[in-house]
Amino acid sequence: MPRLSDTMEEGVIVGWSKKVGDKVAPGDILAEVETDKATMELESFYEGYLLHIGVAEGPVPVDGVLAVIGEKDEDFAAALAEALSANGSTGANDEKPVSESQNQSATTPSSPAPEPADSSGSENSRIKASPLAKAMAEDAGIDLRSVAGTGDMGRIVKRDVENAVSKGTSAEATSVVSYTAPATTSYNEAVYGEVTVSQMRKTIARRLAESKFSAPHFYLTIEINMSQAVADRKMLNNDAEIRISFNDFIVKACALALKLHPNVNSSWHGTTMRRHEDVNIGVAVAVEDGLLVPVIRNADLKGMRQIHSEVVELAGRAKVKKLQPEEMQGNTFTISNLGMFGIEEFTAIINPPDACILAVGAIKEKPIVSNGEIHIAHMMKVTMSCDHRVVDGATGAQFLQTVQTFLENPVRMLN
Repeated sequence: MPRLSDTMEEGVIVGWSKKVGDKVAPGDILAEVETDKATMELESFYEGYLLHIGVAEGPVPVDGVLAVIGEKDEDFAAALAEALSANGSTGANDEKPVSESQNQSATTPSSPAPEPADSSGSENSRIKASPLAKAMAEDAGIDLRSVAGTGDMGRIVKRDVENAVSKGTSAEATSVVSYTAPATTSYNEAVYGEVTVSQMRKTIARRLAESKFSAPHFYLTIEINMSQAVADRKMLNNDAEIRISFNDFIVKACALALKLHPNVNSSWHGTTMRRHEDVNIGVAVAVEDGLLVPVIRNADLKGMRQIHSEVVELAGRAKVKKLQPEEMQGNTFTISNLGMFGIEEFTAIINPPDACILAVGAIKEKPIVSNGEIHIAHMMKVTMSCDHRVVDGATGAQFLQTVQTFLENPVRMLN
């Protein structure tokens, strides 16, 4: 099992595209693997025959034995036993080798793990398909009942959905899911449902718990008058092919402020602090299993339309788990925006290895006092969570003042 992301400790085999005895070549898709960040296709790096599948479905630790590829009818039992021993595995979940005459002591045959139940109750969820195929089908409006699976044991995989999209297959029926509570329930009997935790959710839980309890957080909130930004955005989007969002203003303002405040564009490394030359801003994107954070690299050097195009493209691929690991690495600062959900103010947990994360609230019309008179203005609250090991209160406050200056005078971001 290769390490497919920087935080990956194990991968979950979703299904195999090849079966024992098949000939494989470099670049052939062997299996679909769910990592902590995405469901990815595992390619073969070797040429030969698939002689053995180590785990039909389920978790495999990084560097654990996945399969054996070799010459046709090659005796691999001794090499497999040695590899399993080195990895501390007993081979209890292994599939049967190709040849019945080969040494069976290295492996114990077993049936593939049953398909996990999906709590959504939809028709598509009960069909044997990979998570990636289900997500792609939902986005494309494809009814998986009309798609023929070519994966392991008839499982529907990515290429099957792509073929269905190219042929114009669409969903023709929807299902209504209802839940009926038990007729009588004792107060001592809890009614609940359990959902299997995905690799992504496990990693989010672990990393954010580590961040919250290892990095001493403190919080700074400032209110920004976005009235000029509202007016400028309307003007810039008039008859424009690419329409920028308020989030693009915020990404650009933070990027320029980070260049002026390098202490904020830093990270903690035990006995040293690392000040980053590049400004790489992570933008939190909500997906089904939690959050992914694609990274806009060198955001200080990009215009708002370019930032907008990259955010839209990366966010779109994040929602169907098509981001590559390198597109979610290297962040030096993170922005989490819940303003579109009407949230006025919140705090966020720092996204390692960053020293800070900015939580952005909604833009609201409010009365303000200016020069002794009451005016209606578009106001927005932002709260920055800071790692006190790296950023002090005054440093964080000065950074937020610079962000405020850029957003209240957007023309300065054009210089």
